[in-house]
Amino acid sequence: MAEVGTLHDAFLDELRDTYDAEKQLTKALPKMVKAAHSPILREAFESHLEETRQQVERLEQVFESLDEKPRGKHCDGMAGIVEEGKSMMEEEFDEMTADACLIAAAQRVEHYEMAAYGTLVAWAKVMGHTEAADLLQETLDEEKAADEKLSSLAEGGINQDAADAANEGAESADEEEDEKIGAGAGAGKRPARRR
Repeated sequence: MAEVGTLHDAFLDELRDTYDAEKQLTKALPKMVKAAHSPILREAFESHLEETRQQVERLEQVFESLDEKPRGKHCDGMAGIVEEGKSMMEEEFDEMTADACLIAAAQRVEHYEMAAYGTLVAWAKVMGHTEAADLLQETLDEEKAADEKLSSLAEGGINQDAADAANEGAESADEEEDEKIGAGAGAGKRPARRR
């Protein structure tokens, strides 16, 4: 009969999953930097890339504090989120909409990471892994700050710019349709006779 796992085993499993997730992000973020049109969004992604590299190192310190070798376990959840972001970047959107979509994709990542780190911190604390809990809390705080920064960028103008572009596009389409209808209204019809 197989040995039943403990919370410590689950903790290590989650740690390996998160380690792989961060490694996946170090590959995905440079693509988001290139795809961003807004200089402030590009800068935010570049900054978070550097932060993510530090988070990988911090996770390695967590492994070491537990006398474990740092190694990842493929994170299917992050792979799916990254794939969604990649397919979004392949869509044909105007620049403002593309940036709004990049923020949405990045926030999915942040929320996934906040859930993972929140669990890791709680488990580390309850098991008495104080050093690991402190290191993980530092990363959790960074992920929350990154999410807030993305919300600030979206609410600070990027979403509104995308909405304005959509409204302008809709108005142009309406005007073209009105012109077509107006041009064709009298064509081929005989004027009505007065009686």
